[in-house]
Amino acid sequence: MALKKSELYGSLWQSCDALRGGMDASQYKDYVLSLLFIKYVSDKYADIPYAPITVPKGASFADMVALKGKPDIGDQINKKIIAPLAEANQQLSQADFPDFNDAVKLGDGKEKVDRLTDLISIFQNPALDFSKNRAEGDDILGDAYEYLMQHFATESGKSKGQFYTPAEVSRVIAQIIGIRAAKTSSDTTVYDPTCGSGSLLLKVADESGTAVTLYGQEKDAATSGLARMNMILHNMPTAMIVQGNTLTDPKFKEGDTLKTFDYVVANPPFSDKRWSTGLDPLNDKYERFKAFGVPPGKQGDYAYLLHIVRSLRSAGTGACILPHGVLFRGNAEADIRRALVRKGYIKGIIGLPANLFYGTGIPAFIVVIDKKDAQARKGIFMIDAAQGFMKDGPKNRLRAQDIHKMVDAFTRNLDVPGFSRMVSYEEIEKNEFNLNLPRYIDSQKAEDRQDIEGHLKGGIPQLDIDELQPYWNVCPGLRTALFKPFRTGYVALAVDEAAIKATIFEHPEFKTFITGMNGHFSAWRDANAKKLKGLKAGCHPKEIIFDLSEGLLAHYAGKPLVNKYDVYQHLMDYWAGTMQDDCYLIAADGWKAETYRIIEKDKKGKDKDKGWTCDLIPKSLIVARYFAQDQAVIDKLIQEVEAAAANLEELEEEHGVEDGAFAEFDKINRAAVIARLKEIKADKDAVEEKEILGKWLDLNAQEADLKKRLKEADAALDTKAYNQYPTLSEAEIKTLAVDDKWLAVLDSDIHGEMDRISHTLAQRVRTLAERYETPLPDLARRAADVEAKVSAHLVEMGFTW
Repeated sequence: MALKKSELYGSLWQSCDALRGGMDASQYKDYVLSLLFIKYVSDKYADIPYAPITVPKGASFADMVALKGKPDIGDQINKKIIAPLAEANQQLSQADFPDFNDAVKLGDGKEKVDRLTDLISIFQNPALDFSKNRAEGDDILGDAYEYLMQHFATESGKSKGQFYTPAEVSRVIAQIIGIRAAKTSSDTTVYDPTCGSGSLLLKVADESGTAVTLYGQEKDAATSGLARMNMILHNMPTAMIVQGNTLTDPKFKEGDTLKTFDYVVANPPFSDKRWSTGLDPLNDKYERFKAFGVPPGKQGDYAYLLHIVRSLRSAGTGACILPHGVLFRGNAEADIRRALVRKGYIKGIIGLPANLFYGTGIPAFIVVIDKKDAQARKGIFMIDAAQGFMKDGPKNRLRAQDIHKMVDAFTRNLDVPGFSRMVSYEEIEKNEFNLNLPRYIDSQKAEDRQDIEGHLKGGIPQLDIDELQPYWNVCPGLRTALFKPFRTGYVALAVDEAAIKATIFEHPEFKTFITGMNGHFSAWRDANAKKLKGLKAGCHPKEIIFDLSEGLLAHYAGKPLVNKYDVYQHLMDYWAGTMQDDCYLIAADGWKAETYRIIEKDKKGKDKDKGWTCDLIPKSLIVARYFAQDQAVIDKLIQEVEAAAANLEELEEEHGVEDGAFAEFDKINRAAVIARLKEIKADKDAVEEKEILGKWLDLNAQEADLKKRLKEADAALDTKAYNQYPTLSEAEIKTLAVDDKWLAVLDSDIHGEMDRISHTLAQRVRTLAERYETPLPDLARRAADVEAKVSAHLVEMGFTW
């Protein structure tokens, strides 16, 4: 059975986190990720001649397994596994790996032995056979590595999350620098001067159409080791990752000058207060600060940016993540900013939501540097994407639609009100080269205004109705069906408030619109059903979702009332939750619907059979298509069981009061009721109580019988469904997976989008109607009437004031 991506990620994280104990996540990650690396290279490259990574005899994961339980396990891992592995591969060094014999971090004696033994056991799971679980072009392991790093970054607290740039932000950068459309080759160079664990570099490489050459420098020794492993896991073993301080000791040079690159990307430490330690900026031999000026001693943001500018070739493109202060701070930074703008190097600025990054909650932006067209540039393209995100635990996260919207606006220079526009140099100069985004783009949502005249005299303002023009463009007759003239500039509701929703939903024009949009989705669904059923073993899931999602986005472009990015997000969410795993199963095994037992360990460590399942074709799909009548019988039995239980509960409540038949019962069950009946058998005064208890026994027996029949019917259906799988043809499996599962879910989600559009209109009309329903004079009159009534009552009661 092929390994599901989501299961790999989840099980690794849960197992590793459970073993962490008191160790800081930022340290524990080094052990977990090193083990993942050793397991992967052992599965992939052991005993393979001319492999990009050499796994020496005696230094594989299997040899590590043999060390489990040994008193000197940590020392043996260092000497017999890591040392030979580092020695055999020039891109690795022993310093890249943590010390597996560190008593401070791992504990001493038995604690260390148990912890390392348990950690190795996690990776012994037979499902983690990485030699068979990698579709060409898809980085299951690399993605798992990134998933673990993201979780460790989340857990590492404020000061230790910098080793990881959120994947979504990396994806934005990779797409806006234009590497996908460029003619790239192995001669194309990409450089990250503060590469952390390498995730940003890898996203850029992934975006390129061909293999490119990667360079990275990272100050922290442990993190640079992670980056080297990450490159190998992502099938980029030739990437050059070096350790050292980029500002004081840049490692990539050509003679006495800095090496220059086609693309430079970076997420440097924000506002580094120690950037100049060990450096004389005024006499920098690499002349990074000569043309634009020296950054202030306590703010290192421009130091990194100017290093990027100096490291770019004459036609190079760069992108850097910086804090918002860089856009507007004064003094030395204002001078540098002015010089960069006048040089024409800044192509674009993209403001990001706050709280995206690990280690800080402050908002940041991406600055795009482009030397190629600097002289011809007439302005800077600006995007304020601060409002586009979703909450994800303590952090915010960019959704697929937020990324796509940013990239579309940037690459096509789209003028989107409240989001993006080209800002001329003249306008920037008028603002004294202050680039703070709110000066140029108002991304704040307009407040819902209150119309004073409407409140005083009644009537819904015409201006509020005009703002719903996109709806009236589609359904011009709906406007007159909902509203009637009231007085100049104001309208009144033409229907009862209770009838607003029905008026909209039942209007012929609106019905035509919804029918048309449903047909529009059907056209996309039918066209793609055929493509999806054509998938074969060896297909590439990342290519599948790219083609599918881009096609869906294009299909809904320009459609009225529908936000194409919202529709796109439905697909991307379903892909991440379910469809991705399915496509990886098909890529590995083809169209197979094989059942397997669910075995879980109980608290004592014993295996427990929890039934069966099938990943690609869940039981519910088989039942719905082949055994709908059986399910209908079960559904009816469930209703009858619920009704019987309700009758019992009602009887118990009715007679559970003081002096009731069940008042003295500690617990109402069959044994207690029978025992009570025996007690009062000869009591002539207990006729009513006997009757109630007898009724309870009858209802209880009825419920028990129904439950038994339900259990038998459920078991029979379970057997039928289980036996159906081996009989399924490939065509039937495709129909079940594509039509009944994938496209049925998307159909439902996108129908839900249409419902949301109609409900939004109904809710807005109702809000406006209620807001201006009672003018102020009427409210004052009502208040006076109520006051008069209260005063009269008080007088009657003898109160005077």
